[in-house]
Amino acid sequence: MESSTQLVILAGLIIGLIYGSVGLLSGFCLMSSMRGFLAEGDGRLVRSYALAIAVAIAASQFLAGNGVVDLGKSIYLQPTFSVPVLFLGGLLFGYGMVLSNGCGSRALVLLGRGNLRSFVVVIVLAIAAQMTLKGLIAPARIALVQASQTAVKANSLPSLLATLGLAESLARALAAAVVVVALILFAFAHPAFRRSPGQIAAGIVVGLLVAGGWYVTGYLGADDFNPVPVTSLTFVAPIADALQYAMLSTGLTLNFGIATVAGVLTGSLATALATGRFHLEGYSSPRHMLRSASGAALMGIGGVMAFGCSIGQGLTGVSTLALGSFVAVAGILLGTTAGLRGSLRVQPLAVA
Repeated sequence: MESSTQLVILAGLIIGLIYGSVGLLSGFCLMSSMRGFLAEGDGRLVRSYALAIAVAIAASQFLAGNGVVDLGKSIYLQPTFSVPVLFLGGLLFGYGMVLSNGCGSRALVLLGRGNLRSFVVVIVLAIAAQMTLKGLIAPARIALVQASQTAVKANSLPSLLATLGLAESLARALAAAVVVVALILFAFAHPAFRRSPGQIAAGIVVGLLVAGGWYVTGYLGADDFNPVPVTSLTFVAPIADALQYAMLSTGLTLNFGIATVAGVLTGSLATALATGRFHLEGYSSPRHMLRSASGAALMGIGGVMAFGCSIGQGLTGVSTLALGSFVAVAGILLGTTAGLRGSLRVQPLAVA
């Protein structure tokens, strides 16, 4: 294995370890954020998430603007994309996230804490994602994308501003500044959030981890002879790859995503043991298990269709300022809101 690839894998493991620890200590999760914001009147977690997006955009665009990383090589900034498939995938993922009581990354964190419900979520999500990527569902997904994808002149906010005659560097700085300032104002306008140093720290650290992922894969992994895919934190496809690697490692190779998944699980487990938070939990009823597994399947299918999850699109994709990422995130937010409020609201179940 090339030294650059080994470095990328090691860095992915470290990034995952940090994310797993921070995720356990802070409760960082879009679904929990939305539930607190919409149903419980607690806006601290959603502000932490907004701060993470702001930091991720600022740091990632700084790297791109200085030529350190070419974000154009990522899956998010493609010349063609399907708005309907991205949005529908986001809807499915968001609603599935409510059914399963958390996204894929949250399931990994909770599994490290001893939550056996999350074990079912991780396994079902991985199988459904692999079926959608390469299995039985893949032909239908590909046909939908081919029937609805369009070529665009502008695939990001900076390139959209550039069509108005702005220089590329100015367009990038202006687009990033507007979004980052708006998110920071939203986050710190909340008095309770300003008094929550743990949530502030979590938002900053997670945002920096996204930029760190771009730096690792886009700069440290930029080998002319053996380049690694330019990516950062995302969990649907990596969870599927990690399960496949665990079963069929002979002939397969480790990558940044698999290393990150292993790191998150290990970081959460180590933190749970060190802080006395580790305890086994299970399902309260067969109905609870069915609901959780159904949500995981929706997340696996929807996450692949949307090119990412609440982290993969909500943080990493948005950090590129890709227009397609905003479409996917809109679907995720709408699907999550539908699951938490209104006629499609998922009714709470008692947890043992």
